[in-house]
Amino acid sequence: MPHSQIQSNENRRHPAPEEFHILKTSSNKDFSDLLFLCAETLKAQGAALVILENGNTWIKSSYGASHKEIPEVEDLWQEILDQEEIIVFTPEELSKKSIDFNGLAAVPLKTVSGEKLGIIAIFEPQEMPLSPNQEHALQVLVKQILNVVGFRKQNNLYKRMQQDLEQRYRELERFASVVSHDIKSPLANIISLIDLLKEENQDIFNEDTKQYIEFLSQASHSLRSYVDGLLVFYRSERILEKEEEDVELKPFFDNLTKLFSVDPEVEITYPQHGILKKVNKAALTQIFMNLISNALKYNHKDQRRVNISFRASEDFYEFEVQDNGNGISEENFEKIFDLFTTLDLNDREGNPGSGIGLATVKKLLNHMGGDIQIESEPEIGSNFIFQIKRSC
Repeated sequence: MPHSQIQSNENRRHPAPEEFHILKTSSNKDFSDLLFLCAETLKAQGAALVILENGNTWIKSSYGASHKEIPEVEDLWQEILDQEEIIVFTPEELSKKSIDFNGLAAVPLKTVSGEKLGIIAIFEPQEMPLSPNQEHALQVLVKQILNVVGFRKQNNLYKRMQQDLEQRYRELERFASVVSHDIKSPLANIISLIDLLKEENQDIFNEDTKQYIEFLSQASHSLRSYVDGLLVFYRSERILEKEEEDVELKPFFDNLTKLFSVDPEVEITYPQHGILKKVNKAALTQIFMNLISNALKYNHKDQRRVNISFRASEDFYEFEVQDNGNGISEENFEKIFDLFTTLDLNDREGNPGSGIGLATVKKLLNHMGGDIQIESEPEIGSNFIFQIKRSC
């Protein structure tokens, strides 16, 4: 439809560009079904969504008539736009305006803040004046059209926030990776030099010096563990991007537990049967690596045991990782899954925890549609119970 020269009214001095842009760019299908209901409610020949902006007017969407069949009646659209409620024109009133419509009902399309974006026009309703029920139904339908606009606005806002968060996370991940890499290289040199110093001078150092060297060694190894954990945590997003595959439990645990069973005082039992359908194997491996590693590190007993059990329910794959380790008091059950939160406890080698491993486990499980809980008793052991959402 050709542009008209409608001038902006008082309400358009403060435009609502977001709502207008959404209304302008949304699919016609978003509105055509509601226009159909508007026409049916008034038993009318057709309906149209007319947009007015910056002195221009055009038909955004219509029902019952093509855009070309709707005449250019700029003065009439302006008159309707200036109204606050539904306005009805009889054929006689339209005839005086030299408009050949057999009746017209219309209502301004206003945002919550009062910004008028356009109008809903219903052509040639069979009954005039409109009944109270028809007026109410028309107002409800107009609100639904505004709800479509509002929903799209919120959806666009959500997408922008999501994109911003993803960008910030990528920057944080790059930062963590660069910093960790820059720390790991000199840290490896420090650890090597400390080990060399201990080995070559053990007969020269006095007891105090040996103690200082041991403190340096423990601190260096703790820092390396912290850096490695930090890298795993921020790389977990990449792990979650891996393709899903079927995982047969026995060979999966056969390979995994070889990393921990070199010590004859370590006993790890696990399921001998079972298949997981379409799961992220890389994420599952990281989860069990962290849980088994913690179960063995925080266990000061001579014989260390870890028992892994499995069952499948209708919606989840469920695992339990039970150990006979040091255990955790109930008031710390929630804390241990928070990033960088430690309980000021040292592992069997005397190294403090980093507060990253269990946070990584929980993060991976949450992304896989599951969660994790703990049952534990100090000096008796712990049982980590977690679920993974089944996709088939």
